[in-house]
Amino acid sequence: MDRNVGQWFVLHALSSRENKVRENILAALQTEEKSLPVYEVLIPTERVVEHKKGGGQRKIDRKFYPGYVLVRMDLYNEDGSLKEDVWYFIRGTQGVIGFLGGTPERPTPLTQAEVDDILRQADVSDSNSEAKPKIEYEVGERVRIIDGAFENFEGVITKIDGEHGKLELDVTIFGRSTPVEAESWQVEREQ
Repeated sequence: MDRNVGQWFVLHALSSRENKVRENILAALQTEEKSLPVYEVLIPTERVVEHKKGGGQRKIDRKFYPGYVLVRMDLYNEDGSLKEDVWYFIRGTQGVIGFLGGTPERPTPLTQAEVDDILRQADVSDSNSEAKPKIEYEVGERVRIIDGAFENFEGVITKIDGEHGKLELDVTIFGRSTPVEAESWQVEREQ
């Protein structure tokens, strides 16, 4: 697949309809009589492990940009004019709200640096990649431990190990600040 052909554009899709938009574009391309210069449709995701209370876990694909779909295509002619057949094809796809960037009549493609950053951030070509633990917390956030030896203790997150899904907390035990390590699923935000 030659990723040097075409330009990348961002489509704004209906909420939770990104996969359907991708399927609609790909299915319509297969049934078109004439070949349209639409080369690739991506939804950048990462595989994460979601832990449940009680020790259960499941692997899910989390979207980096919910509500958006990336499309590599030729939207403009060499003279800079809009390719109307491609424009109407994309705009007419069910679930597409519009383009992100530029004006509604003249979308702006992503720069090569933006594309490289997105593709580096999410390895979109390999959905079987190693799953990472899902962490939804930030350093400095107050949490309550809900499982383990320090259950019901409260603490402040001082460090996050995203690779292993672990948090380091500063917990006060007997009036003294003590570092405690916990899995991300063993804590919850304070209410």
